[in-house]
Amino acid sequence: ILNDATREDAQAAGLNELVEIIDTGSDAPGICLHLCSQEFQDRFSSADLVISKGQGNYESLSGVPKNIFFLLKVKCKVLSSHTGYPEGSSILLNHALVDSRPR
Repeated sequence: ILNDATREDAQAAGLNELVEIIDTGSDAPGICLHLCSQEFQDRFSSADLVISKGQGNYESLSGVPKNIFFLLKVKCKVLSSHTGYPEGSSILLNHALVDSRPR
């Protein structure tokens, strides 16, 4: 049911030549920070910018006070209502703008 990218996918795309790849340390869908490894939590908290892919990550990180850009497809009415975009939209949404969008 999940289509998350794996370490192997990231390496096949050449991302390991541009950035350091680390795991969350958790098998949970989305990013449940309290379940993630201390290394991931430290990196997350010290990051100036976070790019988050997928609805599960949006659902688990949208309330975190951080400069987060969410890249996702709006798959349900609840998410459509929360983001202000119609179902089926592929969006890039800045965390700071989520709560300021008209409904």
